[in-house]
Amino acid sequence: MLKIYHNPRCRKSREGLAILEQSGKPFEVIKYLEEIPTKEELRSVLSCLDISPENLVRKNEAVWKENYRGKLLSDEEILDAMILHPKLIERPIVVNGNKAIIGRPPEAIQEVL
Repeated sequence: MLKIYHNPRCRKSREGLAILEQSGKPFEVIKYLEEIPTKEELRSVLSCLDISPENLVRKNEAVWKENYRGKLLSDEEILDAMILHPKLIERPIVVNGNKAIIGRPPEAIQEVL
């Protein structure tokens, strides 16, 4: 089943959700700011995306700039930061089996449908 890691306050995430709704396919919505992913879930998503943890971070967020920017962080430390501050996680993320995509732009979601 399709999954979307979604932030309802984000316009791009809402656009991504609309694409899934229009697809007619069943999907699960994970409001990741409320249902914070575990480290294992993040690792699984990263594996599907085929990217490093640093590439999933929203680096323009104030919490990143104030606490992490310019520091040499291990992948584990970056995962810990995303769990502690889930708004650092890029959005939306759509997972379909072992494939996933960051929906920026939202139209990119078509690639995993």
